[in-house]
Amino acid sequence: MRHFEHRFELFIFNSRWLLAPFYVGLIAGIGLLLIKFAKAFIAALPEVFTGSSGEAMIAILTLVDITLVANLLLIIIFAGYENFISKIDTHEHEDRPDWMGHVSFSDLKLKLIGSIVAISGIELLKYFVNVSKHSDHDLMWVVIIHLTLVFSGVMFALMDRLSGGHGPEPECKPAEIEIPKH
Repeated sequence: MRHFEHRFELFIFNSRWLLAPFYVGLIAGIGLLLIKFAKAFIAALPEVFTGSSGEAMIAILTLVDITLVANLLLIIIFAGYENFISKIDTHEHEDRPDWMGHVSFSDLKLKLIGSIVAISGIELLKYFVNVSKHSDHDLMWVVIIHLTLVFSGVMFALMDRLSGGHGPEPECKPAEIEIPKH
């Protein structure tokens, strides 16, 4: 029976590789974002040279927005793969990001919500730069959504801190008790 249990546990453990195609898909998603970035960059050129400063700012913010999403995907790919599938062996490559191999699932959630808040902030800034083109109703909803994301981020961080995900626990040593000699 123990042999069957061991085989079954190996089967469950090896099932983590079913996630690999998801990460390949996210890598392809970065490729799609690169195409979107190139299109946005080409569209930004006339805005920067002939448009108003507000239009130029919106075009540049769009590039920043796409870049933040690509960075987010990269963090998810690296951290997700290392947390759920296997360690990435880069043979101590000089360009290996310092955070690689050190992002726990809890850290990943906080980075994810932080990135989403940053992306939302960029979108909010786009609305404010072009405030005259949007209704008060639209602006209200953009602010509400952004504040909801900020609140969610703060709550995630608070829950993480309360659950002890804020770092390694200090090492507990048994108290030394001195026994008096009689």
